[in-house]
Amino acid sequence: MKDILSEIIAHKQTEIQLQQQAVSLEQLQEQAEYLLRENAPQRRSMKQALAASPTGIIAEFKRRSPSKGWINREARAEEIPASYEAAGAAALSILTDEKFFGGILRDLRAARPLVGIPILRKDFIISRYQLLQACVAGADAVLLIAACLRPEQCELLTHQAHELGLEVLLEVHSVSELSYIHKETDMVGVNNRNLGSFVTDVENSFRIAGQLQQVARQEGSPLLVSESGISAPETLLRLRAAGFRGFLIGEAFMKTEQPGETLGKLITEANKASHLQ
Repeated sequence: MKDILSEIIAHKQTEIQLQQQAVSLEQLQEQAEYLLRENAPQRRSMKQALAASPTGIIAEFKRRSPSKGWINREARAEEIPASYEAAGAAALSILTDEKFFGGILRDLRAARPLVGIPILRKDFIISRYQLLQACVAGADAVLLIAACLRPEQCELLTHQAHELGLEVLLEVHSVSELSYIHKETDMVGVNNRNLGSFVTDVENSFRIAGQLQQVARQEGSPLLVSESGISAPETLLRLRAAGFRGFLIGEAFMKTEQPGETLGKLITEANKASHLQ
């Protein structure tokens, strides 16, 4: 199948170049330094929020996907993230890629003052410029995808993110990418969706759970997250039993008329199922 990830990264490189023509790296650096110095924004720890949550759900704001097209074209960032928090989400994930996912950084800015839980900037981050954008927009964490980066790039971007007060969710898909985990890694997410073909299989998390936990213990015990393809309460409970404490869910909510209500029902069903065990 067509390698969608390669196409996304090529476009992302062009996109960053255009953005830097409008707002230079130096200007963005000044904005970030001003915020950190003068306003000292209180960053929320996504890792701690997930660890403390009985459900650990990271509810995602996502309008479309490259494989399925528009999921919720008219979705408003001023409404849905707040409804997620009210329904019991532990954290939020907001897609900020426009061409392939229908998101924009402005969505994160719109949601930030309306919610009190951590926000993950979910994008294809390949440069420090994007980390500065995330900082200025009010994100608490950023996604770094192993398939998009070399190990040394990933380690450098993690260090740079931490300098800006941002936590990092490192995304892997296979056992071969577990070498990207290092002692500064805050969270490790197993993507159940292949970013080359966009085929989703939640069993991917279970297949590599054992080796993932072994590596994680050696590298400072980052919190483990399962991403994509999760919709049933029984799946949540199985993943938790396998060692995962965060569960990123987007499409299962966003394809419904009231994403927040759908999240609330899933949490209720998961609580009932856990009491029956």
